[in-house]
Amino acid sequence: MKLKPILLSTACLTLSLVVFTSCKSSNTSTSSDSAKKTATAKTNATGEDNVADTGKVVYPPLNKALYDSLDKRLAHGDTTGKWPVKKQPYPLDGAILPFKRVVAFYGNLYSKRMGILGELPPNEMLAKLKGEVKNWQKADPKTPVQPALHYIAVVAQGDGGKDGKYRYRMPFKQIDSVLVLAKKAHAIVFLDVQVALSNIHAELPLLEKYLAMPQVHFGMDPEFSMKDGSKPGRKIGTYDAEDVNYVSDYLAKLVRKYNLPPKILVVHRFTKKMVTNTKNIKLHKEVQIVMNMDGWGEPDLKLGTYRNFIYPEPVQFTGFKLFYKNDLKKAPHHMLTPEEVLKYKPQPIYIQYQ
Repeated sequence: MKLKPILLSTACLTLSLVVFTSCKSSNTSTSSDSAKKTATAKTNATGEDNVADTGKVVYPPLNKALYDSLDKRLAHGDTTGKWPVKKQPYPLDGAILPFKRVVAFYGNLYSKRMGILGELPPNEMLAKLKGEVKNWQKADPKTPVQPALHYIAVVAQGDGGKDGKYRYRMPFKQIDSVLVLAKKAHAIVFLDVQVALSNIHAELPLLEKYLAMPQVHFGMDPEFSMKDGSKPGRKIGTYDAEDVNYVSDYLAKLVRKYNLPPKILVVHRFTKKMVTNTKNIKLHKEVQIVMNMDGWGEPDLKLGTYRNFIYPEPVQFTGFKLFYKNDLKKAPHHMLTPEEVLKYKPQPIYIQYQ
């Protein structure tokens, strides 16, 4: 087993040292009125018009039989009884998973080093995303593909900042730009948080006006959750089931408050200690949880990480990250193809490219 090298972390830290000195963050508070206005907009889960004659947003009704069938299909013949996850609640109407596979581009608009989302000019990036969507659709014709932009909205950084928390909150105008790009691609959006020496209780509520939108979902990254006070990037951080439950509870309340379809919560993981007490993670009908294999390296290493840290501890759904550059660093210098990833048990329903 091999941990994700610190090179990825230092790329994040390098970025934040730059943006911290060149930008002023505006997301220090949320507007309840803005959130309510957003949530009642006449849009569906991807931000497009889908309104009944009454003016109320209409989400596709849940087909429980189809849900069960697709969930079993994702288990891909697993005979251990781990997959599909037992006793999970049926989601609310409008659920994306497992009816569609999400294919996301990850990164930050301030940096070409943090992922494909910020590496290419916007139109070129969206064209490349469209190509990956087609690749996954071809590899699994039975599962429609939902494109997504996965944006790092709070970045761990090498400078402690005024409050000594070693994280930088992206200005709302940058998040707004991502929403505009996503709409062009008919994509959903994930806002990802690296809390550093802050904590998820402090960072999540600041994004409520965006999470009140039906097309916006959430990601939490244990790698940069430094509960022991260490500076981010020097060691791998951690979240406990308690942290995941706080986030899922918060998102569930937003779904009920604003009449939203279920939120997707992505939790990154590539070591055992990154997420502790997973058996205590609670599931809600308002939230769909994805445990995302976030490590980079050669194919055998990535498969081993998936088998050791994702497969044995079922939560609900699984994800898999592919790195355009880091996965090619060592022999056989090969990034896994959709067809190869689909051989895994269970099959990931969330795919992320960095």
